[in-house]
Amino acid sequence: MIPTLYTDRLVLRPYARDDFDTYAAFLGSDRAIHMDGPIGKGKAWDWFANDIATWALYGFGPLVITENGQFAGSTGLIHPPHFPEPECGWFLFDGFTGRGIAKEAARAMIDYTFATTSLQSIVSYIGRENTGSLRVAQSLGAVHDPDAATPNNDGCLVYRHARHIKGASNV
Repeated sequence: MIPTLYTDRLVLRPYARDDFDTYAAFLGSDRAIHMDGPIGKGKAWDWFANDIATWALYGFGPLVITENGQFAGSTGLIHPPHFPEPECGWFLFDGFTGRGIAKEAARAMIDYTFATTSLQSIVSYIGRENTGSLRVAQSLGAVHDPDAATPNNDGCLVYRHARHIKGASNV
């Protein structure tokens, strides 16, 4: 039920139990600051289990990003109860940033989601100071939606990824 997706240089695969320690280490680090981190291992387990369960609950979810077999990060959709809409997010580990990996992986995830679900749009909730993710969202063609609701009214920016209908004009 959970797919494996392939791009020119990446494999996006389902999470495995052996991925948890790396996932938890990232969430426990300062690199997770834009994801309400750092967080402890117990809360990281809750998030890890949620990421996996999202596939069964919604038919979409996050996948592990690998490059040359190395766990590089994650991208995918989540929709916890406090999120007004399904969100496409991404994160990369040290050593994998600045090379277009997040954009390539998120593009594959968004395209897959629109091809396999009835969702008409997906959002990315991004902190105002998270310039790297803002650049990724913009490079994906997402448009700032200042009227969209945010999780817990937290003041983040909402970028909307719209389904593109074949034959429709982008006027």
